[in-house]
Amino acid sequence: MLIAFHGLRLSRTTSDFYVASRTVRPWWNASAIGGEYLSAASFLGVAGLIVLSGQSGLWFPIGYTAGYLMLLLFVAAPLRRSQAYTIPDFAQIRFEESKSLRKITTYLVVVICWLYIVPQMHGAALTLSIATGLPGWLGPVIVAAVVCITVVSGGMRSVTFVQAFQYWFKLAALVVPTIFLLFQVIPEQSSTARLDSIATQLESVAGLNLYETISIILALLFGTLGLPHVLVRFYTNPTGQAARSTTVIVLGLLSVFYLLPTTLGVLGLLYAPQLGGNAETDATVLLLPSAVLDGFLGDSLTAIVVGGAFAAFLSTTSGLVVSLAGALSQEFFAGTVRGFRISTVLATALPVFIAVVTSSLALAGAIGNVFAFTASTICPLLLLGIWWRSLTARGAIAGMLTGAAACGLALMISSLLPEVDTLWFHMLRQPAAWSVPLAFVVMIAVSRATARSVPANADRIMARLHVPDRDSAF
Repeated sequence: MLIAFHGLRLSRTTSDFYVASRTVRPWWNASAIGGEYLSAASFLGVAGLIVLSGQSGLWFPIGYTAGYLMLLLFVAAPLRRSQAYTIPDFAQIRFEESKSLRKITTYLVVVICWLYIVPQMHGAALTLSIATGLPGWLGPVIVAAVVCITVVSGGMRSVTFVQAFQYWFKLAALVVPTIFLLFQVIPEQSSTARLDSIATQLESVAGLNLYETISIILALLFGTLGLPHVLVRFYTNPTGQAARSTTVIVLGLLSVFYLLPTTLGVLGLLYAPQLGGNAETDATVLLLPSAVLDGFLGDSLTAIVVGGAFAAFLSTTSGLVVSLAGALSQEFFAGTVRGFRISTVLATALPVFIAVVTSSLALAGAIGNVFAFTASTICPLLLLGIWWRSLTARGAIAGMLTGAAACGLALMISSLLPEVDTLWFHMLRQPAAWSVPLAFVVMIAVSRATARSVPANADRIMARLHVPDRDSAF
């Protein structure tokens, strides 16, 4: 909050609140992206998935990181050149005559952000109850209060400072315990027989089948392209080239970070019985220090991890709330600073209520479902909108609605049915392998059928998105 108040002194204009006046340099922006992207699913969920699913859980950190390679290749620079504040703004710039497309895009952004915020609140409830014994509902309330103060203070400029700090804090919060744990564990587990036992244990844990693996990879690769809180950060870069540089740095920062929860997940396999079994796999990172080390050292390392976990909840929720508040303010409050602040309060209220009245799912799995939904909705709009001149507003609307309906219904039906080991159930539980191609096919087919309604300004907008020397002009 102190860092946010510092940002308030520098936030004076509407552009400061929405995109930090497009002055954020690559290293700062990359650190901020790392801060907001490394959520509860990354800080807690990855290690828990490795304990629960063995080596199949490794696909999640790989997919989370590789998604940024897709961003670098296809989206980062053109999106920055679009001069949009939000994803609905991009839809309106690309299809200037379609108010319906903008509204549908806004509603999808709202749904995606709320779906993504709820697991952060569940993670806060889990962490607070384990660390202190206090009622879990206090966790979401604390996160919501701090995020509201942070975002209302100075908008995007304040959040940029906060998230950049929180990336390095989260990294330190895992580096320090990991070093101490490895120094304790390696002498005990260094024999060849013990290492072979660990490898066998990793392979023997029930993992994902081939279809689920393909679907998860597709969801994570394409889902990153549709995350509103990630995409909005590229609007803050000065130029398209700076946006590309930011993405390259992010790839490095994420690669370094994911080594740590992966290592802690393997250590969690060694100490799984002491950690309480599968019921608390999301708490693996929180419980490991006290399971391996006794006394003051174990308590101190646990405190560091708890601090890092709350940094994860706060930074990701802050990014989501900024993106959501921007979309709501632009749509319903004429894009004013006052409207942005009102939208911030509205953006946090519903997720807190949902988190308090529902129970936590596996964090990484819950976020994986959000990635599948974004890959089936926002991602096709961005990829085809940036790279295919013939996309029409009707095609974009049809594709997004089809993807949203197919993916959303599949996930809801699978959550209501008893788990069975059949292909059709796996297709419902992991729908990205078919819902993403379906959204693209419908978007292309309807655009072909409505070819006469291609926007008249399509050539000019495509030039704005793709001509590098236009960075200075826009």
